[in-house]
Amino acid sequence: MGELARLAFGAIRSHGLRSLLSLLGIAIGIAAVIVLTSIGEGTRRYILAQFSQFGTNLIAIHPGKAKTSGMPGAFGGSTRHLTIDDALALARIPGVAVVVPVAAGTARVEGGGRSRSVLVQGVTPDFEDAFQIRARQGSFWPRGDPRRGAQLAVLGPKLARELFGEASPLGEFVRVGSTRFRVSGVMEPKGSMLGIDLDDMIYVPVASALRLFNLEDLAEIDLTYQPIEATERIRAEVVRVLASRHDGEEDFTVTTQQAMLDVFGNVMRVITTAVGAIAGISLVVSAIGILTVMWIAVSERTSEIGLLRAIGASSLQVAGLFLAEAAAVALAGGAAGIGLGLGLGALLRVFVPGLPVSTPLSFVLAALGVSLAVGLLSGVLPARRAAQLDPIEALRAE
Repeated sequence: MGELARLAFGAIRSHGLRSLLSLLGIAIGIAAVIVLTSIGEGTRRYILAQFSQFGTNLIAIHPGKAKTSGMPGAFGGSTRHLTIDDALALARIPGVAVVVPVAAGTARVEGGGRSRSVLVQGVTPDFEDAFQIRARQGSFWPRGDPRRGAQLAVLGPKLARELFGEASPLGEFVRVGSTRFRVSGVMEPKGSMLGIDLDDMIYVPVASALRLFNLEDLAEIDLTYQPIEATERIRAEVVRVLASRHDGEEDFTVTTQQAMLDVFGNVMRVITTAVGAIAGISLVVSAIGILTVMWIAVSERTSEIGLLRAIGASSLQVAGLFLAEAAAVALAGGAAGIGLGLGLGALLRVFVPGLPVSTPLSFVLAALGVSLAVGLLSGVLPARRAAQLDPIEALRAE
């Protein structure tokens, strides 16, 4: 085995330029695969982290059935909307921790002599517990009947800064559309999620939001349940309670947080695989290059093969020599490609801080394995050709 490796590396050194070009092709292909799949994996982890920050025991209910065909309400049909009463009914399910009815819209908010157009979220004080986000200053309005609105509001930290600067907005009035609210709190910074700036919005009582936007139904209902409770049991209870209130019709969509995480995870894995496959086309080109080079090498080294056979080398040993050469070139190219890919990933983290890049160890090992497979597969045909040469005819060829 040692002698075989020595002969293989000797042959590679004797054809340095040819080996270098083959190595470079593999390196570029591996680097492209690592960089693109790292971006895809980093994006997947980023999205999952964004959703996981609100916990995994969250269930969202939206009006309309996502899996039905046709147009709800068309041709005389009707769809029952989600209401605050529906939310109150869900709160009575055993095991449910908190329920948050949500109404939303966009409106112009005026305060401190300034104004901005932002997202208005109509919620209840249970919003803090449901989404694990707290008021940094002041507090939400007192708990009570969510069907009765109050003229109190909580500002996101960015909105508070834009309207009132460094001054405390607590106790100040803001006008949302045509309605005046007193500021009772300012939320803690939370950043953005999927392009939505959670710090640049205003929270008002859900009943006030319904009146503000002249709405009759909720945008959604969010609820959390005790961690010890089975997700499917709570989901089944939610469906049962709402269906009984909607004349037996399941005209709503219930989505668990874990289901959302699974969907996003699967989508991003498919995208990452597709992107990696596209980058892998360069590996196919590299494999063809190695195959061509090794095929030519068999023709150029016919006398060498004949000499090896004449001094007792078996056809299996000759084939092993060419396979070892192809594998060595591919492995060296794979190692170089891994180094190049990791280096490019590090540069992306430095110069594009907002781009999520993550390279798991499994990706690195897979890249090394792929490079070895490329070398072996591209060396099989030339190796077989070399092994099948007649030693006497090979010696005469020179």
